[in-house]
Amino acid sequence: MAKQKVLLLGATGHTGSSILKALLKDESSFEVEALVRPSSAEKPEVKNLGVKIVIVDIVSAPIEDLVKVLTGIDVFISAIDAMGQSSQLRLVTAAKEAGVKRFVPCAWITVCPPGGVMKLRDSKQQVYEEIWKSHVPYTIIDVGYWHQISFPTLPSGKVDYASFWPKTEIHAGGDIPNMLTDLRDIGNYVALIIKDERTLNRFVCTYSDALSENEIFAMIEEMAGEKVARKEVSASDILAMRTTASTGIAADPTNAQAQMMFYLAEYDYSKYVRGDNTPQYAKYLGYLDARELYPEFKPIGFRDFLGELLEGKVEKLIY
Repeated sequence: MAKQKVLLLGATGHTGSSILKALLKDESSFEVEALVRPSSAEKPEVKNLGVKIVIVDIVSAPIEDLVKVLTGIDVFISAIDAMGQSSQLRLVTAAKEAGVKRFVPCAWITVCPPGGVMKLRDSKQQVYEEIWKSHVPYTIIDVGYWHQISFPTLPSGKVDYASFWPKTEIHAGGDIPNMLTDLRDIGNYVALIIKDERTLNRFVCTYSDALSENEIFAMIEEMAGEKVARKEVSASDILAMRTTASTGIAADPTNAQAQMMFYLAEYDYSKYVRGDNTPQYAKYLGYLDARELYPEFKPIGFRDFLGELLEGKVEKLIY
């Protein structure tokens, strides 16, 4: 079978890096190029990607230039940053004209419906609707909450090396299960999904486990032999934090820290108050379950991840 020619936007980010690594590993199936902005072309992390670099300004370049870089591409994958969702709209127009066979927009979040639950989800919906209006072939891939940001910190400080901040909160009782995905497996799933005709014009979700916070805390306590002092956060607390974060954004839309706090508050609202991020709800919304599509692939389970974490083998994510 001929190789698929893949153009990847956002290859230096966490999700993009996972995708690039997996596609390069499957060299018999994919020929990969990375799309970068002119302002990023000279960055060391771009020069070290190990693939052909295609340089174009997706915001200001003429549509004809975007069509040119997309012509001959089988699969376009976007892993653009959260604030850049609307810049994909021109790429959809260009992909239609260029005849791209599959457009994979920047989804990569937990399962959540559109319509006011998460502003980030709604910004992605605008891109999806542009794809549908343009009749561009697509696959939308959402993922479980990353293992790498789902573990609590321990009293001993043993896992602090891989943590952003002390994390001992239990949200809304801690009993609602959530789909979890190891960041390293996102790319592995993508490599399977974009070769599969069953996923064309469909939503797909990837995950390894569906665990509640109480189950996560109990698991790490058992494995580490330490007891975590839980900090209870009620559903009303989550709603209040969401409101406060939204006010902060309104006061200063350019404040990156305020944006991050707002996104986290909305994730908590969706996951722990509404209970959106479950396999059952994903199926209700029409998602295909990647674990059912590819039973031969064994994702990294959360217990295995914790084993690596306790052995000091997990790489801290840098933002």
